[in-house]
Amino acid sequence: MIHSVGCARHTVRMTDDGVAIAYDVLRRGTPVVDKDGSQVGTVHEVLDNAREHIFDGIVVSTPDGRRFVDAPEVGRITDQRVTLTIDAAAVRALPEPDSPAAAPVAGTESFVGRWRKRLGL
Repeated sequence: MIHSVGCARHTVRMTDDGVAIAYDVLRRGTPVVDKDGSQVGTVHEVLDNAREHIFDGIVVSTPDGRRFVDAPEVGRITDQRVTLTIDAAAVRALPEPDSPAAAPVAGTESFVGRWRKRLGL
């Protein structure tokens, strides 16, 4: 179900999964669901290239450990959840964030991410 909030000039579209938000305000602990809507974990960390303002992906805490989800597999980010474009089996097959396939580029931690770490968020 889609809801519209505000006047016609400043309409915010909301769906049952919440209001769409930018990756750089995505919070640790936000639920992550697969393409079928089943929860597969929670957001542990958001990875970006701060210099170029490019979203690289997220690290998800799952029952099987942490997994790196590349940006193309992230279908939607809202204030309620992150929805992936892949199913739970594909999530389990993803690399751990410490593997060479998922290594972030050195020096690409976002300004917001650095402050979240300093503040313990």
